[in-house]
Amino acid sequence: MISALIIYLGILISAIGTVSYFTDTVKGKIKPNKVSFALWSIAPLIAFFAELTQGVGIQSLFTLSVGLFPFTIFLASFVNKKAYWKINKFDIGCGVLSLVGILLWYITKVGNTAIFFSILADVFALIPTLIKAYKFPETESAWPWLAASISALATIVTITHWDFALWGFPVYIFLSDALVFTIVQFKLGKRK
Repeated sequence: MISALIIYLGILISAIGTVSYFTDTVKGKIKPNKVSFALWSIAPLIAFFAELTQGVGIQSLFTLSVGLFPFTIFLASFVNKKAYWKINKFDIGCGVLSLVGILLWYITKVGNTAIFFSILADVFALIPTLIKAYKFPETESAWPWLAASISALATIVTITHWDFALWGFPVYIFLSDALVFTIVQFKLGKRK
């Protein structure tokens, strides 16, 4: 029961960060990369269903939230005329990797394959946002990334059996969101 409460608390913290990011997006204060947020909606949802087939319990709710929260930002980005939308090779690659993950999951019936490809697709979706955050940190808000990282950490501390299906996506999200937070918060690109 404690594990469930920790996970719910983590998701709540991430939801608060998402509301802040959503509001700042609608107001035009920040400029999310639409392609990144679209792909961040798809890849975690693939991982969520794969986690369910692998028997991941309550921790899978974190992965579900990692797909649903970016979808709200993706929708908000259409209200913000300053949001960035450009399809390039990375974007196409992410889409292909997501489809490969679904196909391999369907063929092999191995959820870990879909989780792996979902993480890989998410990494490729992260690259444009990392570059933007590094070059233009003022187009981002740091603390929602920290909130998402804390949410991932809350899920990680509930894991008692260290199987890839359980830890793969939360560990990846913890590291990637902590990286974006650090780049934006400390304006690492502006220091050079």
